Amino acid sequence: MSELKIEPISYNATKPFLLGIHYAKRMPSISFAFGLYDDGILEGVVTYGTPPSAPLRSGICGPDFSNKILELNRLCLRNNIKGHASRLVGRSIKMIGKDAIIVSFADTSQGHVGIVYQSTNFLYCGLSAKRTDWKVKGKEHLHGQTIADEFRGVKNRADAMREKYGDDFYLSPRPRKHRYIYISGGKKFRRKSISSLRYDIFPYPKAEGKT
Repeated sequence: MSELKIEPISYNATKPFLLGIHYAKRMPSISFAFGLYDDGILEGVVTYGTPPSAPLRSGICGPDFSNKILELNRLCLRNNIKGHASRLVGRSIKMIGKDAIIVSFADTSQGHVGIVYQSTNFLYCGLSAKRTDWKVKGKEHLHGQTIADEFRGVKNRADAMREKYGDDFYLSPRPRKHRYIYISGGKKFRRKSISSLRYDIFPYPKAEGKT
């Protein structure tokens, strides 16, 4: 039987997984990173960071809890062996070791419904709001934020994109995502956070195909 270990890892150690395997192909903000080792070989990574969206941070449990919000922003395994993802997520949350409200999203465009979050007792809080993404013809494989990042720091990025790409630049409806929330920490913090939660809690969605 193989020996599984979960340990903190460096930002650079995540890159082969997040840039080479994960479908988004971009590095997120990372405050905590953990790796799952199978007989000493790194088989999976999970990362957590502060969500860049201020409305998201204050919208989950209100502005008083905005500094407690972490996003589980990447989960990537080399071979997707059954049980590895849930073990990595569950153990890594315990290893963060502080009061935190963790949000994560399962991308419907990838056929995901969030089975790993269901198996680790996250709360299911419905689908994300309808939004649009920036797209460029011929680069549809790129994440919408990756397209936007090309002109990071430019005052009006949309105008800059239109100037560079012309009619090849367009807006596309963003696939909605399943929203999951996990509250970690002491009993008092968990109780206050649950009572302040601004989303309704729903039964878990059922899987159809991919998870």
